[in-house]
Amino acid sequence: MTQVPTLDRRALMAGAGLAGLAAAAPARSAPRKSLCDFVDPFIGTGGHGHTYPGAALPFGMVQLSPDTSNNGWDSCSGYHQQDGSIMGFSHTHLSGTGCADLLDVLVVPATGPVLLTPGEPGKPDDGYRSRYDRASEHASPGYYKVRLTDTRIDAELTVTERVGLHRYTFPKDEPGHLLIDLQHGQKDWWEKSPETRIKNASLRLVGDDTLVGTRQVFQWAPGRWIYFALKLSRPFKDAQFYAADQPLAADAREAKGENLKCVLRYPDAGRTPLLVKVGLSGVDIEGALANLQAEVPGWDFDGVRRSARATWEKALSSIRIDDAPETDAKIFYTGLYHSLLAPTLFSDVDGRYRGMDQKDHKVPAGRRNYSTYSLWDTYRTLHPLLTLAQPDRAADVVAGLVPMAEESPKGPSVWPLQGIETGTMNGWHAAVVLAEAQGKGLGGLDAARTWKAFRKRAFDDDVLGLDWYKRLGFIPVDEVMEGASRTLEYAYDDWAMAHLAAAAGAHNDAKALLERSRNYRNQFDASTQFMRPRNADGSWVTPFEPRAIGHMEKWRDFTEANAWQATFLTQHDLYAYMELFGGEKGLEAKLDALFTASSEMPPGSPPDIAGLVGQYAHGNEPCHHVAYLYAYCGAHHKTQAQVRMLLKSQYQAKPDGLSGNEDCGQMSAWYVMSALGLYPVDPVMGAYVFGSPLFPRAEIAVGQGRKLVIEAKGVAPDRFYIQSVTWNGAAHDRCWIGHDELAKGGRLVFQMGERPNPAFGAARSSRPPSTPKFA
Repeated sequence: MTQVPTLDRRALMAGAGLAGLAAAAPARSAPRKSLCDFVDPFIGTGGHGHTYPGAALPFGMVQLSPDTSNNGWDSCSGYHQQDGSIMGFSHTHLSGTGCADLLDVLVVPATGPVLLTPGEPGKPDDGYRSRYDRASEHASPGYYKVRLTDTRIDAELTVTERVGLHRYTFPKDEPGHLLIDLQHGQKDWWEKSPETRIKNASLRLVGDDTLVGTRQVFQWAPGRWIYFALKLSRPFKDAQFYAADQPLAADAREAKGENLKCVLRYPDAGRTPLLVKVGLSGVDIEGALANLQAEVPGWDFDGVRRSARATWEKALSSIRIDDAPETDAKIFYTGLYHSLLAPTLFSDVDGRYRGMDQKDHKVPAGRRNYSTYSLWDTYRTLHPLLTLAQPDRAADVVAGLVPMAEESPKGPSVWPLQGIETGTMNGWHAAVVLAEAQGKGLGGLDAARTWKAFRKRAFDDDVLGLDWYKRLGFIPVDEVMEGASRTLEYAYDDWAMAHLAAAAGAHNDAKALLERSRNYRNQFDASTQFMRPRNADGSWVTPFEPRAIGHMEKWRDFTEANAWQATFLTQHDLYAYMELFGGEKGLEAKLDALFTASSEMPPGSPPDIAGLVGQYAHGNEPCHHVAYLYAYCGAHHKTQAQVRMLLKSQYQAKPDGLSGNEDCGQMSAWYVMSALGLYPVDPVMGAYVFGSPLFPRAEIAVGQGRKLVIEAKGVAPDRFYIQSVTWNGAAHDRCWIGHDELAKGGRLVFQMGERPNPAFGAARSSRPPSTPKFA
């Protein structure tokens, strides 16, 4: 588990806060011309962050990055700081997930004899992997370089949206070769003999400078297809295909079968740098070739690199912060960078894409298709961040969720990856993302079509415990894995789907779903004051330990959480919810207890439950809204204290600087939004609860040329409490603000001080809304 510093939580509860950090205030940063200079892609590549350092564009199809390992939980992205050697450079990577896949089309530049297997990380001499010089390793938005010390090759990587561009400088006047390993990919490391499961693989030479191929991968996203076209800056001398590590005929021009590899030899490799460009497609080889030609017609590596950097500079400039400490600016812009990596583009330049039905489709003009929706994680903060600071992109990303639900044989998306539903995590939180977008007037969604795509799941399906949920009002843990968490997640999805139904005019459906969204009450045990697992006969599970993940070895009761964390999983209907605890004071006391409880966890707890402050677990998503729940209790000053503590203790400017998996931008989006002083506890409501703004001034481009300025006057490490707020010059006594207000642009000013102002946000009329928009 990543260790993070913690503050005295009892002092925070008493309002003493973070004054102890004042003496350690870092020096202010000097102005720089480029926001890219603040981004450190190595943050999250150590610990349990699971990020990659390679080259990518915002939401791009290609993530070209070094692979240090393809066999381990902490190497889900293909890279980890603890590994000391590089296998090669592949073109697709997941950013911060807890499950592993991708690593498509590995290119290995090499000198010396041809080696066909990578060897193990601890034994780099046994295969084609090479040690590397950490001092030579550099990463910045859209660019990566490293010195491979065993092979003495300098490798550089950059990208366009659908093409990866490599530049390899071999030892002067020496021969070398490229190995393309089509078998390489992630492995299921928990198995005794892990392997990468590949079918329908093929490779084919086109002339003396192009290699094309395809494969179907059966890993986390079982049965996904990937196609590629690889072109070289100068012809190879000869090529050799291998199948099952046995050479094929020397004059073979194509290969099919298992464990395919190709070696391209260059007797004069060291004469001049060798460039390799690789286009990808999810549709066919023709699409990969077309993407390659359209995006990188020439060989201007430095030009492509400059263009990638300019693209990132524009994306990062959607939020500008002023007068920030150097370290905070680095964490913030790296967080914004990580927030803009997924979902990922999954349509070709001609608009074609492989749908969830494994058929070819074409997006409407002006639209794109996307993949890599980590919805269980990202609905909470990432998508709300995009609606505020990237509204045009957010509209594009959201629009694809409706045809995705229509095309998928499994219905509304859970965790889709490259045309395949992985089914990972629970709920169908695409409904939340769509309800949020619809409520914010984003994306021009067709309300009737959207509701039609979700109604069957809402009322007719009986998958994943829905039959129990509809019949009993809860999901029994002795019948369905993680039933307690599913009940709570399904209740929130009912809340979101009620809004979708109401927007479509299906008022009876909306009323039924609104009532069903209160099923969270059926999971609450008044005698223990916890959300507690129940059996099919209605009885509570005994014995009950609130720190336990489950009560049986067969499966867990909760999804990456325990009863402490799941008790606060409700994000809607919060004023009725707090009555379960006896009212606002009862909920406030329960929140205090969460943050001050022992952090000791029982044996066998999943590593996802990390970043513990008491039993609050910032390293995983179920807790991300919890510090903001004090605002609903009339104790907003405690939200301010806890949020500032989490900003400072859970994020560091170093490789193990994330307290948990990045999860496709969610972990970083929490930091970005919270540092701005805003948080969407319930994204469907379109309201942002105030936290504790970190920077004296931030400016956000909210679309159509409008600017939102957020100022925190007097903010300092020991001045993190809100004294008062103004909006466009007028006093603002609410501890929240609506998206519709912020999206028009304006000036939000916080006056900060050393001591809490308990009166701010205390009045019932000043607290955040938590009633359905259509009621």
